[in-house]
Amino acid sequence: MAVIKRIWVDLATGVRKALTISERDPFPKAKTFNMTKPDDKPGRGFSYGRLVPIAVLILGLILFFAFGLHKQVSLDIVTENRDWLRSRLAENAFAVGVVFMLSYAVSVAFSIPGATLFTMTGGFLFGPWIGAALSVIGATIGGTALFLAARTAFYDFFHAKAGPALRKMEAGFQEDSFNYLLVLRLVPAFPFWLINIVPALLGVTLRVFVTATFVGIIPGAFVYALLGSSIDELIAKGDEIDVGIIFSPTILAPLAGLIVLALIPVVYKRIKARRAATSSSAD
Repeated sequence: MAVIKRIWVDLATGVRKALTISERDPFPKAKTFNMTKPDDKPGRGFSYGRLVPIAVLILGLILFFAFGLHKQVSLDIVTENRDWLRSRLAENAFAVGVVFMLSYAVSVAFSIPGATLFTMTGGFLFGPWIGAALSVIGATIGGTALFLAARTAFYDFFHAKAGPALRKMEAGFQEDSFNYLLVLRLVPAFPFWLINIVPALLGVTLRVFVTATFVGIIPGAFVYALLGSSIDELIAKGDEIDVGIIFSPTILAPLAGLIVLALIPVVYKRIKARRAATSSSAD
């Protein structure tokens, strides 16, 4: 139990430090500003071109709110236009599916709020299985885009500011990065955009990020796609559509089981390492 508690503390500490590392001293003095990695060749310094991808994503998010587009992201808009959406689907289901998946990817890349609504819409249009599949693919593509943009722009800066303790924590996170990231994806309390950025700062590889993201968001995507597939039935009955269903005990219990399964290899490795250290000290 102590090992599990320690792992959970490591995860929470990693997220908190990633958010606060820039608050202590976000802009170093010009004379000491150095964005090079320790193993980089001399003269390879910071390039403003590396900020372009993340700048584009931030600008897009600002424009999204500036033009009031966030007001169109609501369940009422979907329900009011459900007949129009179905007619478009009947005309060309493949094209609608591609547009939906790409729209989902763009919304995630730009950190636009509304992933739950997108997934429910996918379930409404394509059913729970195809809707969930398209949502998972779109979210993974968008999350990967944000991950790469954040890594390109901030990885060196983050490490230039990181101290020994944070570097040690990073090494521990990288050792079991797939399992840790899988847990973060399974826990519905963590914002999706945050878990796209933090692994980029902690040196998680692209392969691990894509795999853990794809697998970790499947349960939540299926739950919301299943809810979306029942929109017509719920409206006909006059029932309220509960978007917070994922926090209900019937959903959280299976998610908790998946989280435990994801942590079992980490716990086993920690226990094995502790026993090995104990045996060595005894000898």
